[in-house]
Amino acid sequence: MKSFNGKVAVITGAGSGIGRALALELARRGAKLALSDIDGDSLEETAKLVGQENIFTQTVDVANVEQVIKFAKDTFTHFGVVHQVYNNAGMASLGSILGTSYQEFENVLNINLWGVVYGTREFLPYLVASGEGHIINVASVNGYLAIPYAAPYVTSKFAVRGFSESLRAEMLRMGLSLKVTVVSPSGVKSGIITSAISKEENQKRQSDAKIHEEKFFTITAESCAKKILNGVARGKSRIRIGNAAAADRLVRLFPQSYTPIMEFLLKYVFYRR
Repeated sequence: MKSFNGKVAVITGAGSGIGRALALELARRGAKLALSDIDGDSLEETAKLVGQENIFTQTVDVANVEQVIKFAKDTFTHFGVVHQVYNNAGMASLGSILGTSYQEFENVLNINLWGVVYGTREFLPYLVASGEGHIINVASVNGYLAIPYAAPYVTSKFAVRGFSESLRAEMLRMGLSLKVTVVSPSGVKSGIITSAISKEENQKRQSDAKIHEEKFFTITAESCAKKILNGVARGKSRIRIGNAAAADRLVRLFPQSYTPIMEFLLKYVFYRR
């Protein structure tokens, strides 16, 4: 079991949800924290909740490579070493493929995919230099199980899983000790679904999002964070949370027919209210 005590851990999207829960749990386990979020006020609130003196925070848009470059350099300057990076920042998007603008696709991919790529590349030299580096990329159950009306999100999470596994293969080929973990949460109360629905959008979409969260999102962010860190401590390459393991088995057992099975289940949920 790996200890977190005294280790420098970087978390993106630390202002709320899983990111904030990770910050609090890592602090409880003795880690030193470098936190970022696009929302400076939420980030400051997380820092206050953590209550550490030696904590580094920076407002960062993970879709902006220059900001990520600066965050990585400033973190290393502050601590002199980086041991773990949790690429957690993400956003959801709801809507049909034809009804979703190219701009919306770009926004989701820039944050969910490019944010992970930037965060990995810029921190990688520091992690390797530490001799015990660990990259933890937060994907989703939708990184291997597709659902309708979420194509940008699903696309980004499939890509995060592929990118992470390619990184792991490279580290093995190069003989480096850096560990790579892909986290696939399912059903975590992080607010990611309702945040994807604006107040201006029609009431049915808001109602569907609320039902989706009530039916499927039952795991607290705090519980999710503990499961992630327990998996990281054990050096697991894949961490599946909630119904993710069952969904993974469904896809493996029925690769050609899981889509209609999921459609039946979703219709059952939304039409039997």
